[in-house]
Amino acid sequence: MPVGGKERDRLTVPQGLAALSLDALASVAYGPEAIVVVLAVAGSEGLRYTLPVTVAIVVLLAALTFSYRQVIAAFPNGGGAYAVAGRHLGRRVSLVAAASLIIDYVLNVAVSVSAGVAALTSAFPSLYGDRVWFCVLVLALITGVNLYGIAESAKALILPTVVFVVAVFAVIVVGLLRAHPVTEPTHPGPATQTVGLLLLLKAFASGCAALTGVEAIANAVPTFRTPRVQRAQRTEIALCGLLGAMLIGLSVLIGRFHVAPNSTRTVLAQLTEASLGHNIGFYVVQFSTVALLALAANTSFGGMPVLTSLLARDHHVPHIFALRADRQVYRHGVLVLAGAALVLLVVAQGDTQALVPVFAIGVFIGFTISQVGMVRHWQLERGPGWRGRALLNGVGAVLTAAATVIELIAKFGKGGWLVFLAVAVLVLLFESVHRAYQRIGQALHIGELPGPPHEQRSLVIVPVSSANRLTQEALSTALSLGDEVRAVTVSYPDDEGMPGGEQLRQLWDRWHPQVPLTVLTSPSRSLSRPIVDYLRQLEESLEHDQLVVLIPELHLPHPWQRLLQNQRGVLLDRAIRRHTDALICRLRYRLQVPPH
Repeated sequence: MPVGGKERDRLTVPQGLAALSLDALASVAYGPEAIVVVLAVAGSEGLRYTLPVTVAIVVLLAALTFSYRQVIAAFPNGGGAYAVAGRHLGRRVSLVAAASLIIDYVLNVAVSVSAGVAALTSAFPSLYGDRVWFCVLVLALITGVNLYGIAESAKALILPTVVFVVAVFAVIVVGLLRAHPVTEPTHPGPATQTVGLLLLLKAFASGCAALTGVEAIANAVPTFRTPRVQRAQRTEIALCGLLGAMLIGLSVLIGRFHVAPNSTRTVLAQLTEASLGHNIGFYVVQFSTVALLALAANTSFGGMPVLTSLLARDHHVPHIFALRADRQVYRHGVLVLAGAALVLLVVAQGDTQALVPVFAIGVFIGFTISQVGMVRHWQLERGPGWRGRALLNGVGAVLTAAATVIELIAKFGKGGWLVFLAVAVLVLLFESVHRAYQRIGQALHIGELPGPPHEQRSLVIVPVSSANRLTQEALSTALSLGDEVRAVTVSYPDDEGMPGGEQLRQLWDRWHPQVPLTVLTSPSRSLSRPIVDYLRQLEESLEHDQLVVLIPELHLPHPWQRLLQNQRGVLLDRAIRRHTDALICRLRYRLQVPPH
């Protein structure tokens, strides 16, 4: 593909926000509420700390943003925490970071899709019984768009992103201008415990769910247009500004209107009603929230395939994950992500609350590893101002590590242990694949100069069933490949209505193709066994240096026509590979057949 075509399939800053930041932007729908739910147990006194806790989260967001700007510059090939840890903390730590991020990517897709569908079924309760099917439908749509190309998906996502951001800022601005709410929200009940450090830390950890997705831009730098680093850095700053402003604005409104959690209405819905009233503006906010929660899964589809491509480059996952399709899409990473999310959605029956307890743990592990790795990076680089940068990353590491510990303690018994298990399994899988590639490399003597190539005497065997145009093409190709060519056919003595071996021999003698025909009898009516036994006899004779089997097959132009083929080539290929050392060449002859 020409360079211009590649650039058209990459991201600009607005497209980067739409494709890679929906997870973080959509978190304003549940991040402030997560804080309020924790603080509400302390009544009105507890809710007074909503804004301070939010400010602390935004400070952490700023620290993460500036840290990831440095990650983007230092690691322009993407990878985020995985790349940082791989260079500065060792391979094992980098694999833990990669496993944690992959788990978070999968959970983000499942949680985002289920949350979006949950908001839809809340508006239309009659659809609740079919929520799993709606989850599958939404996931299929997002997967299809991403298989078509990330730039195309970004263009499709710009409009709902803009509508959501504008709607939330409208709620904030109008709410700040109102002296009293249009609709009274739910007010806090009596306190059941006092405000203490532990409660504030729990609120901080819960609210940090709003930070999931911040790392996605650093993981997907290669998907941006040139200059990639500058565009990715500007996108990270834009995300920080938008997300921080929305979080603080909504927290101010929570304190202004004294909003408490409600089992039937979200905090964002209450704030919208208090600011705008129950009118068309309310529905715009709600439906844009539904859309963005469902589409927030696109963050993972932008980040995880790039991460798995880096893992493939380092021989930790199969190399097929590093292959791009025509539209610059890591198709296999997209499909694996969609498949894993589908399993979670089906197992959880589309229930968001069944998935939330294990959400965000993985990303905070990645945050901490990335911050510690960047501290090490500055210590080694020692460029101008390195102490200040190292201090910034060090503070970020302490904050994210504290949040990680609190997350683990609070969620371990609610399924958080599954994250530990999944990380361990993935790391073991990465190591197993890496060892397998090492053994293959040793067997191939990769890194060593091979000896000079030499000519070998070869015998080419061509399995045939009749004399036709495909047979002619196969024998012509075989004659150009080897020193000697033999055709072989399998005869079924008891068959009726099919040409037997003697009939084919007579036809062969009349055709006279200058290639001898060997007829093998198969009393058991097996196709592959007689050919395998014949090849073994040839291998034992040691008359030729190399034995080649050329299997002729038709390649028909229309998919429905391919369903009519007998798949004998596949059966022969499998049996010969399993039981002999012969080289196999499958000749696919393109035949033009009218569809009707």
